[in-house]
Amino acid sequence: MFIAKDWAEYQLLDAGGGERLERWGKYTLIRPDPQVIWNCPKNELWKKADASYHRSKQGGGAWNQNRLPESWQIAYAPLNLRFLIKPMGFKHTGLFPEQAVNWNWFSSLIAGAGRPIKVLNLFAYTGGATVAAARAGAGVVHVDAAKGMVAHAKENARLSGLADAPIRYIVEDCKRFVEREIRRGNRYDAVIMDPPSYGRGPSGEIWKLEESIDGFLRLCTQVLCDKPLFFLLNSYTTGLSPSTMGYLLQLYLCSRFGGSVRADEVVLPVHSTGGYLPCGAAARWTAEERIHI
Repeated sequence: MFIAKDWAEYQLLDAGGGERLERWGKYTLIRPDPQVIWNCPKNELWKKADASYHRSKQGGGAWNQNRLPESWQIAYAPLNLRFLIKPMGFKHTGLFPEQAVNWNWFSSLIAGAGRPIKVLNLFAYTGGATVAAARAGAGVVHVDAAKGMVAHAKENARLSGLADAPIRYIVEDCKRFVEREIRRGNRYDAVIMDPPSYGRGPSGEIWKLEESIDGFLRLCTQVLCDKPLFFLLNSYTTGLSPSTMGYLLQLYLCSRFGGSVRADEVVLPVHSTGGYLPCGAAARWTAEERIHI
C-alpha cells in the first residue's frame, strides 16, 4: 500500500455506513464514500461535524454547512505547502489528501536528480502535485481543461510561497495539448497524470478511462525526454486495478527506457480503528526501483 500518513492538519477520523468523517484543519466534514461498505456504530464526533454532504436521488447533492466559512487553509508540513480548502460540488473540497504519499515520492526524486527537471502535470486539478513538484525544484507545466480549477491551483501556489516559481498554467484539453507538444518537439523529464473516469472531449468525443487510457498513455510517452526521471499514473476508477495500471507502464515505459514499476492502492489511515481506507490506485515508473506490481 501507498500510505498517506504524514498529515498533521488533515485526519480521517472514522468511516462507516457509506461515509467518512474527516478533520480538515479546524473543521470536521462528513462525506459519502462508495468504498465504505461496512456498517458500524458512529461515535459522538459524527454528531458534532461542522458540515456534511448529502447525495440527491436526482443526481448530484448539496452541502449542509451551517458552521463553515466559505473557505479556509490547511498545511502539509513535510513539504512546506499550504492549500485552500473550499466545499464544492460532488462532495469535493479542492484537495485529495491521499495524494501526499505520491508528492513525497516524486519530490525526493526531483530533489535528488542532480539536474533541472521539467514536469508535465495532466488533469492537474487544483495543483497539489504541481506545487509539490515546484517546491522540490522542478519547472512544471500544469494542464487542466477547467478554468476555475487552474485559478484555484494558482492560489495554492501563492499560499505556498510559489507564486514566482517556474509554473506554466494551461487551460486546455489534455490530449490536444500533448499532441501539440509532440509536434513542437517539446520534451519532459517526468509526467504526472490523474485522468477522469468519464468525460467528453472538446469535440464531444466520449472519454471512458478503461477504454481510453491505453492510447492516451502511449501518446504521453512521446513527450518524454531520452532519459526520463519518473512517470506517475493515478486513478480513482474502481474498474482499473493497480496491477492493470502497472502492466501498462511496464509495457510502454520499461520496454523503451528500462527501469521498473511499482503499483498499489493509495490509502489513508483511519484514526478510530487503525485500519486503512482505499482511496484509489497509483502506478509509478522510475529507472531505479525494483519491480513490484
